[in-house]
Amino acid sequence: MSSTELPSVPPTSVLPKATAVRVAEGERLRSVGLPGVTLTVRSRPPAREGLPPALYVHGLGGSSQNWSALMALLDGVVASEALDLPGFGDSPPPDDGDYSVTAHARAVIRYLDSAGRGPVHLFGNSLGGAVSTRVAAVRPDLVRTLTLVSPALPELRVQRTAVPTGLVGLPGVAALFSRFTREWTAEQRVRGVMALCYGDPGQVSPEAFRHAVEELERRLQLPYFWDALTRSTRGLLSAYTLGGQHGLWRQAERVLAPTLLVYGARDQLVGFRMAQRSARVFRDSRLLTLPDAGHVAMMEYPETVALAFRELLGETTTETSGG
Repeated sequence: MSSTELPSVPPTSVLPKATAVRVAEGERLRSVGLPGVTLTVRSRPPAREGLPPALYVHGLGGSSQNWSALMALLDGVVASEALDLPGFGDSPPPDDGDYSVTAHARAVIRYLDSAGRGPVHLFGNSLGGAVSTRVAAVRPDLVRTLTLVSPALPELRVQRTAVPTGLVGLPGVAALFSRFTREWTAEQRVRGVMALCYGDPGQVSPEAFRHAVEELERRLQLPYFWDALTRSTRGLLSAYTLGGQHGLWRQAERVLAPTLLVYGARDQLVGFRMAQRSARVFRDSRLLTLPDAGHVAMMEYPETVALAFRELLGETTTETSGG
């Protein structure tokens, strides 16, 4: 095997079953088979009939669990579903091994088309923000509003703190890192991730930390864990180099849906300076900046993000009704 190849992944049918995924109170999990992918979808039963549908897309290395707090706060406002992208959470790898932003966006579109729930209020964080931007640009009929939390859009000057994450996408680096960190406990790994993603890791409750450790222990048992992370990182970096109509900023210009942009001033992965650029590029945007938040504001300050979304929903409902 050449140095640029990744280890082969066993077919999904022979993968060992890991421990069960955590399901919070009021949530349900189901598996949805689609052409080329099988997606796990986390949902909350609607508080009442007729609520508009919402779909949430997590970031690199995350899962649908990243949205549990926000989904609970939006009970009675939207009918919430969050999916695990292929190879993440409880979703198996895609059949073709394609983890590009375009492939992730295709999976989201296939799900929305098959479910017939569109147009939805679409939420995306980090990688999920890039994926959601592409979905909104190429299929405006599927997106009612767009809420992006620290979307991973191309930056000319990347923060030093974001460089190690990007390096994971280089050939051989993930395998090297895996060997180097073989002795690390799940607790050590989770602390490292939280230090990178949270503006103040001390805000994480002991219960939330324990759940994160349990989830990471589960995922480390999966033989495709590093492969999915590596290929998705590489796919995101490749999307940054695309020009013309396929460039993410060009696609952001094409988004028609009213857009809520959420940025944390302590974000170590997406530069806070990108907030103003995003506000200029998305044509119908509102900007929420949180001085103490990091990269996952919907987990750090879910009440604030929920309030901002309610305001977006109120504005767009008024506009639609001609008020």
